[in-house]
Amino acid sequence: MRAALSIVIPTLNAGDTLPACLAGLMPGVEAGVVRELVISDGGSTDDTVRIAEAVGAVWITGVADRGAQLSRGVAASDGDWVLVLDAGAVLDPSWVEAVRTGMARGCPWYFPLRFRARGLAPRIATAWANLRAGLGRPSRDHGLLVSRADYEAAGGYPDVPGRADMALVRALPRPRALGSGIEAGWARD
Repeated sequence: MRAALSIVIPTLNAGDTLPACLAGLMPGVEAGVVRELVISDGGSTDDTVRIAEAVGAVWITGVADRGAQLSRGVAASDGDWVLVLDAGAVLDPSWVEAVRTGMARGCPWYFPLRFRARGLAPRIATAWANLRAGLGRPSRDHGLLVSRADYEAAGGYPDVPGRADMALVRALPRPRALGSGIEAGWARD
């Protein structure tokens, strides 16, 4: 039987950020929404593999290219729906109900973004990122919830160095915002 939701996280030396991301996924595991976690690594030399093994994630490794990592991760997953997250992303506790609603309604979804850092620059960056997302251009920081059918119809993650995330988003039906949010790091943290 196929899993309801596969979570795919590309990593590269994410040992410092991955634990908080995984802890944020626990409500989905407890609710029976998360059936599978796939970590697609690009050759980490830190504790990333140990952390992934400790939570029972499916571990795959290969070249350190985000598009290739995402493509490998989705290919290794078995869910009818895929949630792609950055290793530094932390979902709001309300994400489980938002994802259930999103899957029931169909179409691709993203999470409204906020940065952990405080100050004017992070607020401006958050506003800009969420405005772009609302116009159909969510960034990788927003996460992506997509049905396997939509993913495959769009051709999956293309082999476009550095741009696979955006290329897939452009090929999908316009993603909509979920009611829950996602917290991401800030380059100056």
